[in-house]
Amino acid sequence: LYLVLSDWGFKTVDQPGQKLTAKGMIMKPLTIKPVNTLEERKDFLRFPWKVYQDDPYWVPPIFPERVHFTDPEENPFFEHSKAQLYTAMRGDEIVGTIAAFTNTRHNESHNENIGFFGFFEVLEDYEAAEALLHTAENWAREQGHTALRGPAQWNTNDECGLLVDGFDDSPRIMMTYNPRYYVDFVERAGYKYARDLWAYRLAVKDFMKNIGERLDRITGKILERKNITIRQLDKKRYAEEVAKVKLLYNEAWSQNWGFVPMTDAEFQHLADSLEDILDPELVYLAEKDGKAVGFSITLPDLNEPLLKASPKPNTPEWLAMLKLVWHWKVRRQVTWVRVLVLGVIPEYRKMGIDALFYYKSGQAALKKGMEMAEMSWILDNNDKMNRPI
Repeated sequence: LYLVLSDWGFKTVDQPGQKLTAKGMIMKPLTIKPVNTLEERKDFLRFPWKVYQDDPYWVPPIFPERVHFTDPEENPFFEHSKAQLYTAMRGDEIVGTIAAFTNTRHNESHNENIGFFGFFEVLEDYEAAEALLHTAENWAREQGHTALRGPAQWNTNDECGLLVDGFDDSPRIMMTYNPRYYVDFVERAGYKYARDLWAYRLAVKDFMKNIGERLDRITGKILERKNITIRQLDKKRYAEEVAKVKLLYNEAWSQNWGFVPMTDAEFQHLADSLEDILDPELVYLAEKDGKAVGFSITLPDLNEPLLKASPKPNTPEWLAMLKLVWHWKVRRQVTWVRVLVLGVIPEYRKMGIDALFYYKSGQAALKKGMEMAEMSWILDNNDKMNRPI
């Protein structure tokens, strides 16, 4: 995976005349339309089902959740930032979508002046892709920004990055996915690499057999001398645990490229969305004399049962959730976990806390019958994570 950064090669998008497809059919003229109404936004969000209709690896989202996620009245991201959605049209048919947005807190945190693009989906139609990207660039320029970065969905805490390798596998939970031709389209439009985002795949059984017990034996003694304990998440005190993790998250990730501290409302929104899918046996906190100094969150890969549930835009939310839970809880068709986040505040690093997080998570995953783990995503220059992995 990687994010791309524009070289800022702006140019005016001309309205094309009639064009021919490779099969000699006449293509209708291309127009770019802003999304202004709820129905237009729903049409915008339905479009991916057309792009991926023949792709066996794409995991369809639950449509009402996407409607809530992009609603300025419901998503706390819009309390400090703004966005504009666009569709590319050929006649009455949508052939592409894009969102242009400002993340005010990102620019404040990193002393940058950039805009972002996301929700970039397009048929195999380069003219439409180029027009959408230039439209997002023009919007960003009108906001006074000097560059455009993406793809992302509001911030780095949500799906972000362009898949450039690993097209023969479905994405894990909360990871991005796109057709292979997007890479060519984005680079042809003048965008350049900004940062590699890595995803590691590991067989849980092999890890536990080859490394696990040794990690437990060595690091356990070190942490015992330092009076550091590692415990599972207590979901009975969920609000209290969330407050601890929020403080840790903003401190442990503060120096990472692209990190933006979440507002209280944003963090609570994320915590609420994860509460029903968190397995306390896969979530750990490290504490020193009762003070939290690190945490690890591993999620069951609900994309597996979601792919089997195969929700569509017209599937009622209750039915989509019922089918998801059936494949997840009843048929137990979850064989992957994803290490979503793992962090230790600076003064407690290099003590083996991260190693014990991996060991305990692996131990719990193996007990639950999980066969594979993905650790993602991790910045290419994050040696503190890449080396231990």
